[in-house]
Amino acid sequence: MTPDDSADPQMLRRIHVLLTRMLAELDRVCRRLEVSYAAYGGTAIGAVRHKGFIPWDDDVDVLMPRRDYERFLSQAPDLLGERFRVDNTRTIRDYPFMFSKLVLKDTLLIPEFAKDSTYRMPISLDILPVDNVPASPRAFRAMSRNTWLWGRLLFLRGTPRPYLIGITGPRRTAIYAATSTIHWIMRGLGITPRLLQSRWEKAARRYEHADTDRMADFSMRDPENWALTKDELFPLIEAPFEDITVMLPHKYDVLLRRGYGDYMELPPPDQRRNHKPHVIDFGPYASTLP
Repeated sequence: MTPDDSADPQMLRRIHVLLTRMLAELDRVCRRLEVSYAAYGGTAIGAVRHKGFIPWDDDVDVLMPRRDYERFLSQAPDLLGERFRVDNTRTIRDYPFMFSKLVLKDTLLIPEFAKDSTYRMPISLDILPVDNVPASPRAFRAMSRNTWLWGRLLFLRGTPRPYLIGITGPRRTAIYAATSTIHWIMRGLGITPRLLQSRWEKAARRYEHADTDRMADFSMRDPENWALTKDELFPLIEAPFEDITVMLPHKYDVLLRRGYGDYMELPPPDQRRNHKPHVIDFGPYASTLP
């Protein structure tokens, strides 16, 4: 598939079918392990507004509190069906992300921003941990700066030329010169993704055992905007999604309005973006898809 095909409704429908199967498998395993997860970001909007995918979306995001996330990573691989795998820096040498992915083996869905990455991204859903937030605003800001630094370095270690939206000309050239230089310096020094991930994780888990009510997604540029309290997350509620059900945060409306404003109103067509696939390979599933 070429980038120009990324808005093809049939292609998106095929992606949605496979992602739905993957989300159903994640839900099954989480229920078996009694691990808490919730649809997150655009996936949560899709569940509420469309009872499934946002029509132009091409991915799935779920969050897990850190304790559940660690249990899932340690125990889920033994329960997952043979078609599935969990990818992260603990299992894949050149994995460039702070979070984990549940992936569908023998497929590819490489977005434009990752076309130069060593990690060949399968069709996958993102599993994002949320970590405890300190009570002190100053400590939270320091934590956010540290996680941002290590997270960006991890991404650049895997992707020397990140996808830039709306940046052209000399500024784009200068940014790519800087990011490529950082990438090759890290490679020359033998700095591995696993090392950078460990530094990010150390910063993100700093308050793991603190008595705090708030958690945040430190893979985001602005964790404050993606913080949530325990009573906003729990108890989870079940919601329809395509032909399955998924879990949503208890106060999903509060969280979605905080992050997106009036999320029930459709954005104008020129703002309906996805990850702009660069390569799609449905592998052994191509002949079974609509």
